[in-house]
Amino acid sequence: MQLQNATALITGGASGLGAATARLFAASGANVVILDLNDSAGEMLGKEFSAKVRFIKTDVSNEADVQYAITHALEMYGSLQIVVNCAGIAPVGKTVGKTAGVYGPHSLEMFSKTIQVNLIGTFNVIRLAAFAMEKNTPNEEGERGVIINTASVAAYDGQIGQVAYAASKGGIVAMTLPIARDLARNGIRVMAIAPGLFETPLMLGLPEEARLSLGQQVPFPSRLGRPDEYALLAKSIVENPMLNGEVIRLDGAIRMGPK
Repeated sequence: MQLQNATALITGGASGLGAATARLFAASGANVVILDLNDSAGEMLGKEFSAKVRFIKTDVSNEADVQYAITHALEMYGSLQIVVNCAGIAPVGKTVGKTAGVYGPHSLEMFSKTIQVNLIGTFNVIRLAAFAMEKNTPNEEGERGVIINTASVAAYDGQIGQVAYAASKGGIVAMTLPIARDLARNGIRVMAIAPGLFETPLMLGLPEEARLSLGQQVPFPSRLGRPDEYALLAKSIVENPMLNGEVIRLDGAIRMGPK
């Protein structure tokens, strides 16, 4: 599928991996609809590309919010061909340990919220977007749509304090193949990217010395990944019709240690 004149919905598109993907897709000729809770960042990104990028404030775990965004995307551009799910949160907490200085069991509320946003939110967008995509006229390859989800190397190498995050990203890995099989008859491909250590807002908030130390853990290239590199892979997935039902690690060959 080509990006030129396609419409792409990007969750978490106001910053980090999502923003880089929005910029590359818009520069490649796609119409981009950003779904995010960050009003100011989303609106600023929309102004960069004028009519090519629109922002809709959206909670991905809320059915009404997502349906509203998809309906407006269809009203603005007529159809929806691509979804890239980047929205997510990454809280830290041990199964038993200190939270806000208090020793005890992991917060059930924090665990539930992580699953709700990262896993259920991703599936919420997938199911509603796929319903809209199946109405598209297929291209010469029979494609009606492409969905790309964001997992993490934590799904495989979850570290101490990442139990909630790893569980949510493991769910994304696990559902990639069955959703691809479910939607094969509709001509919709489903892929996932599992990034390693990337220059996201979370990482950029660390001291430079800490960022350099983390980057040196990556075998090659020995640095943090750049959001543009995530965007390049997302673009390649959209354009390669044989990529389906797989999770691609984008991590410079890192395998995370316990901490």
